[in-house]
Amino acid sequence: MKSWLIALSITIATLIVPSAVLAQDAIRVIYHIDDADAQGLKGLRNIRNHLDVAPQTKIRVVTHANGVDILMDGAKDKSGKVEYSSLISALVSRGVVFEVCEITLKNRNLKREQFVLEVNFTPSGVVRIAELQAKEKYAYIKP
Repeated sequence: MKSWLIALSITIATLIVPSAVLAQDAIRVIYHIDDADAQGLKGLRNIRNHLDVAPQTKIRVVTHANGVDILMDGAKDKSGKVEYSSLISALVSRGVVFEVCEITLKNRNLKREQFVLEVNFTPSGVVRIAELQAKEKYAYIKP
């Protein structure tokens, strides 16, 4: 009887421990950017710092409204000194995914060709954020 309980305990432990390890490795975060001037540089630096401390984190940056400006080709911070494209490329190389709201494109008469090559497009930035939070359990950060 005692050996049966030990075997059962070992079996349960092997099932529980890997799921706990997977849960730690599967942290997912949305960074929501809707104002390039207020959030652009700060948000990209937050993401870099986040990955420096927790490199396994899966990060998506969802932009809409004026936030899409950080992803436009040649875009710079409000001081005009820091070009966003090199920061974005560095983050993409670390697994970060950037998304641009297509409603914003339509409302602002922007074209996909105006954006850096690394971006993806989503029909609605707000809907995308809600889906990632509700369906895929992403944590939410608005820098």
